Amino acid sequence: MLMGSKFGITLSAADSTKANFFIDSAIAEISRIEFLISDWKANTQVSEINRNAGLKPVKVDKEVFDLTKRAIKLSEITNGAFDISFAAMEKIWKFDGSMTQLPTAEEIKNSISKVGYKNIILDSINSTVFLKLKGMKIGFGALGEGYAADRCYEILMKHKIFSGLINGSGDIRCWSDSILWKIGINNPFNSGELLAVIPLQNSAITTSGSYEKFAEINGKRYSHIINPSTGYPATGLISVTVIGPSAEIANGLSTSIMVLGKKKGLKLLKKFKDYKAILIADSHKIYLSCNLKKREWEKWKASVTVH
Repeated sequence: MLMGSKFGITLSAADSTKANFFIDSAIAEISRIEFLISDWKANTQVSEINRNAGLKPVKVDKEVFDLTKRAIKLSEITNGAFDISFAAMEKIWKFDGSMTQLPTAEEIKNSISKVGYKNIILDSINSTVFLKLKGMKIGFGALGEGYAADRCYEILMKHKIFSGLINGSGDIRCWSDSILWKIGINNPFNSGELLAVIPLQNSAITTSGSYEKFAEINGKRYSHIINPSTGYPATGLISVTVIGPSAEIANGLSTSIMVLGKKKGLKLLKKFKDYKAILIADSHKIYLSCNLKKREWEKWKASVTVH
């Protein structure tokens, strides 16, 4: 358990001693990142930013500054569908089975007033992050695991580990110089079954969905993925899988597309030429999108096993 999620690390090496050594190295890297960006651990730089919301800027490491900067850039591209300041709404929505009634309109209105990436002020000269409003909060739940998977990949490749897979609760970065990893996508309508199996050699793949983590109130399910502009759970899509070079970006895109919905989500993906997506609507319809040429698309589609 790392970053509040279950991580799985698989490596291919000359012997088990070497493999175990580098698995431990990957665990250490993920733990390092967790103690840097976690918003639920009191002594992290992100928690310090949140405690000083509306009070003063907080000096942070370049790594935290750059991650925040990239998050804001994604917010700009998605017109706020992705927003790390959504964390201010965590108090009114609970997805641990404890919610028995919806938040009131007043509670949602108050929480939305603390959300807005434009109120995250970056100072590149002093390397500071400032949240303008008291009660604001940022969280990297929709980027952190993907970022950690990418970092592990970079470190292990430098150490000549040429085949491996980092799985951060479904945010996957895999690579190999000889084999194809077969990645299964869960069927959101039939628990325990696969919808498809996708072969990947050197890629990231992430899935955002509303079918495993949700609140059920009066017989209706509410997704844990919140629309930052409304304060209510995203609707329309039940699962979004994104495939591309970076787990961090794929993670951010899958979350954004869940919020934007099919039409705007597919339009967003066209801006990211190296990424493909599989969208599943709550109507059971499946949509595929990619930026491949027709011949490449047909080859890729033929490689996918659909169940």
